[in-house]
Amino acid sequence: MNRRSPSRRDPMTFRGLRTVTAVIIALVTLLASGCQSDSGPDPAPTAAPQPAKPDTRIAVVPADGTAAARPDRGVTVSATGGTLVDVTVSTGGKAVEGSYSADRTTWRSTWTLAPGAQYTVSARATNTAGTPVTVTSAFRTQQPSQTIAASLDWVLAANEGKTYGVGLPIVLHFSREVYNQAEVERALEVIAEKPVEGSWYWMDRRRVVYRTKRYWPAHQTVRLIAHMTGVRAAKEVYGTEDLTWTFKIGADQRSVADARTHTMVVRRDGRKVRTMKVSLGNGTTREYTTAAGVHLTMEKGNPTRMRAPGRKKGDNGWYDRQVGWAVRISSRGEYVHAAPWSIRSQGRANVSHGCVNAHPTDAKWFYEMSQPGDIVDVKGTDRPLAQEWENGWMYWEKPWSEWLKGSALNA
Repeated sequence: MNRRSPSRRDPMTFRGLRTVTAVIIALVTLLASGCQSDSGPDPAPTAAPQPAKPDTRIAVVPADGTAAARPDRGVTVSATGGTLVDVTVSTGGKAVEGSYSADRTTWRSTWTLAPGAQYTVSARATNTAGTPVTVTSAFRTQQPSQTIAASLDWVLAANEGKTYGVGLPIVLHFSREVYNQAEVERALEVIAEKPVEGSWYWMDRRRVVYRTKRYWPAHQTVRLIAHMTGVRAAKEVYGTEDLTWTFKIGADQRSVADARTHTMVVRRDGRKVRTMKVSLGNGTTREYTTAAGVHLTMEKGNPTRMRAPGRKKGDNGWYDRQVGWAVRISSRGEYVHAAPWSIRSQGRANVSHGCVNAHPTDAKWFYEMSQPGDIVDVKGTDRPLAQEWENGWMYWEKPWSEWLKGSALNA
């Protein structure tokens, strides 16, 4: 019997083992690759990070429930994390005027608030996602311990409703002294159909004057609104009422009175309409010399009583006379008027006490066509009006660069 040695492998057996091993490895590899095939379940998706929604907030100043807010500080509504869609502020059923910032994150009242008044605020804003936020609030403004009022100059008040000339100034007076002049000046609004540059000039703490850089364009309507309600003019002094005045600028009427030629040429809207023979101040004293410069017509009367200033009956140069067709052109007594007693001198010599006197026919015509604020430019005397530019409405004698310095907003 043949027996195989245990130390030697049977080549057939060895090949069989290798075959079995290869099959097992292939099976394992196949099973492993099967675990990664598309036939298995997908892994759970990871959620993308979402941006946080902004926290939109609306703030109102004065705060809700404020019992004594300062009227001069107005109302401010602001939004953070969003933009304002609508803001409504009202008192007594009347809406308060205001405006938004360019990015609509802020709304501010345009003018000051009424003292001692109840105000309500409603504001709505949205964030970037369009989510709306609404806030309502209410507050009350403080009562003033002292008040101030604005009024028109006496000439304007006396001629209210009439048509004015192209040189017209707007003159306001105040019932008490103004110390916060910039605050008051900001409250003065001039709205013209034909806008031109203009500025206010503080003559003193109780009077302010508005003048245009050049004469008003003719034939238009102008409106002044003094938004004095709630303006803090001085410590604990507030305005309680607005002043509104609407007026018309009529024809461009300008006259040139020349002491050398003894004539006054009148133009209307650029066209010469009349040449008048006149007589001006005799020049024996300064007061009897007609001031040279741009005057404005102010008021008129027929007749007007004229008396020698600083003199009494019996004094040298005294006079007391009723004068017809008189148009005032200064505060200190210069007029264009009728002088039947000087007809022979008119057109030939200067014999008056400082006025521009004319033939009664010419004086009557000038009286009837004159508007307050018309130009009367006197030439040819040695008394410059620029040295006494506060003598009535002589504001055109102030150079524009100097006029601007009188504004509290340019200080």
